[in-house]
Formats: sequence, structure tokens, C-alpha cells
Amino acid sequence: MASFPVELLFGIYLGILTGIIPGLVAWSLGFVFKYFTGVTIPGFGVVVLAVALAGVNGGLLALADPTITQSANAVTITTAILVVLMISLYAHSRGDQMGATFPKRLSLKQLRERTLAADVRGALAGRDEARVRVVGEVADMEGYPPLPDDLRAEIRDSEWTFPADLRISELEARLAERLKTEYDLGDAAVTVDERGRAAVVAAPPFSGLSKRVPDGKRAVSVNALVPTGVARNDEVTLITPDAQVRGTVVSAKTQTATAAAGPDPEAAGADDDEDGDDEAEGVPQPVRAPTTTGGEGRVTVAVTRTDAEPLLKADRARVVVESRGVRREYELLSLLRRAGRRFGRVTVGAGGPLDGATVGEANVRSAYGVAVMAVRGASGWVVAPKGSTTLSAGDEVFAVGTRGELDAFREAVA
Repeated sequence: MASFPVELLFGIYLGILTGIIPGLVAWSLGFVFKYFTGVTIPGFGVVVLAVALAGVNGGLLALADPTITQSANAVTITTAILVVLMISLYAHSRGDQMGATFPKRLSLKQLRERTLAADVRGALAGRDEARVRVVGEVADMEGYPPLPDDLRAEIRDSEWTFPADLRISELEARLAERLKTEYDLGDAAVTVDERGRAAVVAAPPFSGLSKRVPDGKRAVSVNALVPTGVARNDEVTLITPDAQVRGTVVSAKTQTATAAAGPDPEAAGADDDEDGDDEAEGVPQPVRAPTTTGGEGRVTVAVTRTDAEPLLKADRARVVVESRGVRREYELLSLLRRAGRRFGRVTVGAGGPLDGATVGEANVRSAYGVAVMAVRGASGWVVAPKGSTTLSAGDEVFAVGTRGELDAFREAVA
């Protein structure tokens, strides 16, 4: 007969070996019941089931069974039973705890609210940007004609850059819009994963010009000396012998290149370096709107119905491009960047320090060093929120601060 310490160690070994399956069952029961019903299973029921699963004479009765307590290996078996009980109780408590804290509304939508993986993001052209590339075959959209092969190949080989802090759902929306704009697609649907890989479903271009003409406007084409650099959506004044008409360019064509009608490599790259050093070094090229190279051609503009008549009567017009000025929001962003500040969007997390608190109570400026500029919640936008504005889980807070301050703010409240 082995000594008492040896039997005790052997009992612990036997208990661990036979307690694995009962422990898994106890964890599963604790997690499932707590997650779906909010009810905690009594510990007594768990240990009875666990010891019964271990196969020792029907559960806890084995502790009082004379055939066990008076047998030659009583110490080993009793120790094993106690180890199984402890394993099962611990596994049950952990499963119950996980069932109470595990998100109960985990969905595909929530997964898509995440941003791209950190290693996909990087500094491109001096900015924090994420690169998204199209992978796999570009699928045809149901109900539309198939895409031309050359257009399908061009989309498949494309690569795009976006701000790194965009959520996946926003990346999908922006990429779909970019594809429709750059390739004049009839429709497009995009799915992006965390690695920045995009799957695209697209419809071929159709009714190209009529799609670009705003409601209530008419598109009229005139012969003209087209200035260099005219692109779609430029504001121009057309001067004819009978009238001066303001309109918006929907397409333009010169004798050498086409602009605003779609992506034209010749037109879009007219000002690129001839030696192609940037491409050779792998530096991503910015997306440029196709523009005219200048010269004799035709320009199509969207004008009101009354302004269309003098243009239709004219054989030729002079084109004057009007200044659209600097958009104030872009000017503001430039000023903030020069001052070392930037905009950031933070989603209020459930149970976080901002959930249920007002802007004044959160004291965001003192606690995190950022200024709250706007809040978007279920009821809509609140610009320059007052201290009494209440924040709730899921609200989007738009704040201004340094990169480090915004990162710390995001980690603290998300």
C-alpha cells in the first residue's frame, strides 16, 4: 500500500484527469443559462451532475459509500472526487460570469462598425490613411446587364485610400460612391473586411448624361474654345451674342482628350511627371478628376429651361470659368491641422463614463483635454452642445484635440 502523500497526489492527478469533461459541462451550463435567461444554476446541482459524470457511484453518495471510504484506495478516490467538485464549481462560476458580461446583441452590423486592422493602416503621403483594394472578381449586379470585361478588369485592379479612422460601414459607403463617380456605374455595392479587402458588385453605366443633370435643369452642348483644366461640376458662364448664361459643367470634350465624362487616363494624367518616378517608388497617386487639356471642343452644361433657348440658338459660345472660392470647412480643417489639432469621432460605449451623463457632468475638456463640437444621436445632430446635453450609448461625439488626446479619449469612453 502506498504512503498517504503518494495516494493524495495520485488522487489529485485522477481528479484533474476525470474532471475535464464535467468542468466543460459545468461551464457550458453556467454560461448558457446566464446568457439566455439571466438565471444562475445552484452550485449543488452542478456538483452533483459533475460527480455523476465522473462516474463514481452516482455522485455525492460516493463520499458516504462504505465501499469507497473503507477501501484500500479510499484516499485516492476521495481526493479525486473533491478535485472534480472544485473544478466543476470553478468552471461553473466562470461560465456564469461570462454569460453575465458577454454582449447580448452581437450582430454583423456591430462587427461592421469596427475600423480596419491596425497593420492595414499607415502613413501615406504624410496622413494617416487606410488602403482598400478590390479582391476577387467583380460580380454583376442582379437585374442589370453584365459589366464590360475591360471595365471589370479596371475595377478589379483598383486601389483606394481613405482616412484611417473610418468605420468599415463608412468605408463601404464611400468606396461604393467613389466607384459610381469614377467609373460612372449605374449602381455598386461593396463589402470590406478588416484587412481592407473589398468585394464589389457593380452595374454598368447607363443613362450617363441624364443621371448627372439635376432636377429642373436641362443639358445643352455648345461649341467653344474650352479652357485647360475644366472638369465636371465646374461653374461656368457661357457668353453668346444674345445672352450670358451661367451653368454647371456635366461633360466637356476637346479635340485631344475628354473630361468629366469618365476616367480618362490621358486627360487625368496630363500633368503627371514624364519619368514616372512616383509610380516606380510605389507612392500611391491621388485621385484626380478628369480634366480637359484645352483647345477647340464642346462643353455640355446644365442650365435652367429659360437659359437653354439662347444656347440652342447659338452656334458658338465663349466659356468663362467662375471661381467657387475656398470652402470654409476645408479652410477650418487646414487651420486646425496647422495648430496640431484634428477632428475625431468617438462612439459612446454602453456602461462607459459618458453613458447617461451630460456633457457638463463628464467635464470632457478638463478630464481628456478635448473640446466637444457636436453630438449625433438618435434624435439627430446637436452642434456646440450645452452642458445639459445628455449622452447615451451609441451616440457619436465629434471632438477636437491632439492625436494623443483623441486616442486617450476614445479608449476611455468607448
